[in-house]
Amino acid sequence: MIFRQLFDSASSTYSYLLASRAGGEALIIDPVLERTDRYLQLIRELDLKLVKAVDTHLHADHITALGALRDRTHCITVMGEQTKADIVSMRLADGDRLTIEGVSLDVIYTPGHTDDSYSFALPDRVFTGDTLLIRGTGRTDFQNGDARMQYESLFGRLLKLPDATLVYPAHDYKGDTVSTIGEERAHNPRLQVSSADEYAELMHNLKLADPKMMDVAVPANVRVGLDQEAIARAGWAVCAEEAVRLVGAPDVMLIDLREEGERARNGVICGSLHLPYPNLHDSIGEGGMLHELAKLPDRRLLFYCAFGERSAMAVQEARAAGLAVFHIQGGIDAWRKAGGQLS
Repeated sequence: MIFRQLFDSASSTYSYLLASRAGGEALIIDPVLERTDRYLQLIRELDLKLVKAVDTHLHADHITALGALRDRTHCITVMGEQTKADIVSMRLADGDRLTIEGVSLDVIYTPGHTDDSYSFALPDRVFTGDTLLIRGTGRTDFQNGDARMQYESLFGRLLKLPDATLVYPAHDYKGDTVSTIGEERAHNPRLQVSSADEYAELMHNLKLADPKMMDVAVPANVRVGLDQEAIARAGWAVCAEEAVRLVGAPDVMLIDLREEGERARNGVICGSLHLPYPNLHDSIGEGGMLHELAKLPDRRLLFYCAFGERSAMAVQEARAAGLAVFHIQGGIDAWRKAGGQLS
């Protein structure tokens, strides 16, 4: 496996780049906006294709690179389903899998630092965001933080992983790079408590100053969504209400760009064809499925995804390839609010 730990000294943030092989798909966890060029340079040098950019939670100490990486690579943006971010391509829930070619991580909901905090685990390592730090834990005094919830996330979830599991946090302020679950259980001073009440009292008495970037970072990180209005102004979008009326029309073909796990959890629009977004490029090329479907007379291809971000990017790419396609603005989320049925 290709694995790189990258550091932003201004915010003391660790970002992680993973792929199964050279020339393959990659994902990045907790990228920092100011380091975007470095990430893209490394991705080129390692001959990788970035397909997912993931934040463990809504950060208050730096501006995320999710939007910048999406705009420059057309990757999928990913956060937990509780996020307050306006639009991310994919929202994960506890027990889901975060997958790319050759790599699959367990999705673990670990609230407490924030109410949208997640950890992501491979068999030998876990990416803990700000929930579990090296010899510390994430503060719980803002963004709907809750010390008792964090206690459960730590003692009920993360510390039940094998002792040899490597711990890779989102931050470190002392120069440490990696720990293990066993080390933290034995030597992390915040874990030497006997109850949730004792842990809550410890966290309540920290009296930490707000992060320096908080007033800038949180508003910026809430607004990371792709501007779908530009697609609508070009005449390439269909509102959810109109899409509901179009279902069943003989000239309309719906294309679902979500992953199989999303379809199973959230349902599908009846009659849709399934084409996961990462396969789009090959499908719109000469001889590809969408390329051939688009040539059929009186056929209207209508993309959709979870929140409209992937389908908006897909429309841009397909239109650039000469295919007359459209998308449902706002995706399944807007469709459901418009009274659309899912099966």
